[in-house]
Formats: sequence, C-alpha cells, structure tokens
Amino acid sequence: MAGVERTAEVWHAGLARFINVIPHTRELGLEVVAVNPPRVQLRLPWRGELLGDSERGLVHGGVLSMLLDTVCGSSVLCGLPEPEVCPTLDLRVDHYRPALAGLPIMAEARVLRVTRAMVFTEGTLWQEEGRPIARGIGNFVRLGERNTPPGFAAALFGEE
Repeated sequence: MAGVERTAEVWHAGLARFINVIPHTRELGLEVVAVNPPRVQLRLPWRGELLGDSERGLVHGGVLSMLLDTVCGSSVLCGLPEPEVCPTLDLRVDHYRPALAGLPIMAEARVLRVTRAMVFTEGTLWQEEGRPIARGIGNFVRLGERNTPPGFAAALFGEE
C-alpha cells in the first residue's frame, strides 16, 4: 500500500506505538507531543536516571544523543511515502548548553531531504523555548520495501 494518505492523528498514534515497543524509550516515558509529517515533536519527562553530573545537576550527554536519534528516526518514518526500516548511518550532535536536571527535554526533528538510498534529518532539543541545548543532524539508510519486515506499517498503525 505505497503512498497511503494518513492524518496527523494516525501518525501520532503510530509513533506513540513505535516508541512504546522500544524498551529504553518506553521505560524513560518518552511521549509524542505533535506530528505534522515530516515533522515530529517528542517530550522526555525528567527522571533521576537521566542524571550524568549529580554535583552540578546536569543530564548525561548520552541521553541527548538517544533523544535526537529517536526524534530524527521518527521523522524519517513519517517522511516517506510508506514507513520502512531506516537504520541510523550517522548522527552528529552539537551541544550548545547543558541540559538541567529537573526539567523535561523537548525534541523536534524534520526530514530535510529524501533520496533513493538515504534520508537526511535535523533535530533540536530544548528545555526553555528559544534556547536550544543541542542540535543533531541524522542520516538514515533506506533499506526499502524488500528489506522491511512484512507487516511493518500494519503493526505501526495497529492494523494487524
């Protein structure tokens, strides 16, 4: 069913389902805030397990990388005519300021370009509107319909 039109609400539910089957994103309580294909916004609530520097109250940098990879990958899913498996090839993270303990982290990503073999994305993280804490550029390899498990889209959208 290539190129099926889906509403933002359908994508929202599908991405929430996708995030909920990934063990670490489920355990961390990652939430889908908004989906306007090919743009996605997620929210990571504050949890003590995110702490990297307890003395200064800072979130671990690995958490930020995980969040950028997840939000960029989510934008890839809804940025293609039909969802397909697209593993991360490269993720560059630029850290602008530390993420502070006690505050949720917002993430937004969008697809910049789609080719036959690749999907290029950019994402931003923030805790206060207008003050980014990190930016990421994610490049994803398109495996195509042939290498995407049968029923992938149906499972994503609860059509099994």
